[in-house]
Formats: sequence, structure tokens, C-alpha cells
Amino acid sequence: MERLQKILAQAGIASRRKCEELILAGKVEVNGETVTVLGTKADPEQDIITVEGKPIRNEKKIYIMMNKPKGVITSAKDPAGRKIVTDYIKGIKERIYPVGRLDYDTEGLLLLTNDGEFANMLTHPKHHVPKTYLATVEGIPHGTDLDKLRAGIQLEDGMTSPAEVEYKDIDIEKNEAVITITIHEGRNRQVRRMFDAISHKVIRLKRVSFGDLQLDNLKRGLYRHLTSNEVEALKNMAKTGKKRKK
Repeated sequence: MERLQKILAQAGIASRRKCEELILAGKVEVNGETVTVLGTKADPEQDIITVEGKPIRNEKKIYIMMNKPKGVITSAKDPAGRKIVTDYIKGIKERIYPVGRLDYDTEGLLLLTNDGEFANMLTHPKHHVPKTYLATVEGIPHGTDLDKLRAGIQLEDGMTSPAEVEYKDIDIEKNEAVITITIHEGRNRQVRRMFDAISHKVIRLKRVSFGDLQLDNLKRGLYRHLTSNEVEALKNMAKTGKKRKK
């Protein structure tokens, strides 16, 4: 017997948080009975579990890394009809969804999966999986400004965790700087808001790594499947906070 939201997540319905929302909304039934109480347990081998009237089934687990272009929505669907990340994924019958988000104007490394437990491990705040970005900002931040980011900076939704921040490039003529920043959280538009807090607006933002994964030479708009070693390394990092030994 397992918690219903865990069963749904393992079956690839959605992330565990989204599965909890489906239960609370009365869209899940067990043996013909609507379940709306979180924590309800069921036996996936014996019980008939449906979501919006459709029986769940254990799908092959899919783990994908893509290079998300700027101007694309990180979502499985968009009511406004804008281009979404799954429009770029072809030939996969399983229903996959993004692990966390990159905002509309941000490009770079994005994970997609149908493994809800995997997604939950990588996005839950307690696991602190590092994510590294290249941020091109207006002006050239002083070293003391970067020290504020390294120490943690106050945003409207609270203090950030300490970030790893380094200069990548400085263009005196354009009055711009490229800064490498690694964070361990996933708040909405966090990197942009952190630089706003030191009065340096982000012009371009690209995520280049997620845990041990590196974007490397994966071209914009393309994707590849993760290897089993890469998946296990991400799971291990989420559990222990330690990177894979090279």
C-alpha cells in the first residue's frame, strides 16, 4: 500500500504536487470511489485507479534534457496558444512535463520527464540541487555587489540562500557584464530578481547546468535522452547533496 499521490506520480501522471492538486479537486477515483483526502493509500497492483475517468498505467520512464529557446513557454500546455517546450519533443508517446521552470525570456538546460518522484526530488527546496546560469547584465557590478549575492540577498519573498557568483566576461564598450551564478533554489524569476536587487538588470539569461548535467554543445531547440548514469547521479545528488565523482 502506498500513498495515492505517490502512485500517480510514479505512473507518470504529473509531479507529486500536481497529483495532490488532482486529488483535492476530486478528479481521482479508487475502485469507483472519489478520493479527496491526501495521504489515502492504495495498492497499484490490486486497486483500479483512475484520473478524470482514465485508468492509470505504469509507463516507461522518460528523462530528457533539452536546450530551451527564448520565447517558449515552460509548460505542458498553454491556453493562449503560445509555443511550449513539448512542441519540440517528437516521437514520444508518453506524456512528459517540465521539471521546474525556465521563464519565457530565459533559455538553456531544461529537464522533462514522466517520473513524478524524480521531478519532485529535483524541485523540492530541501534538496538544494545546484543550477548554474550565465547572466548578461546591464552595467558592470562591483565586487561588493556580487558579495551580496554570495552572502544571500533579501527579496520580497525572503532571503535567498548563498549563491556562487563569478565574472565570466566584461564589455566596457557595451557597459555589460556576463556573470556566472549558481543557485540552489527555484523561486520564480529568482536570478533576475537577485540582480535587480543590486540594480543590474538581466539582459540575457541562460541555464548551462543542472546538478552534474552540462548543456555543452546541445543546440537550441534540440534535446537528448539522459543516460541511466546521469539519472542516478541526479537522484543521488538530490538525496545526498553530493556531486558524482569524476
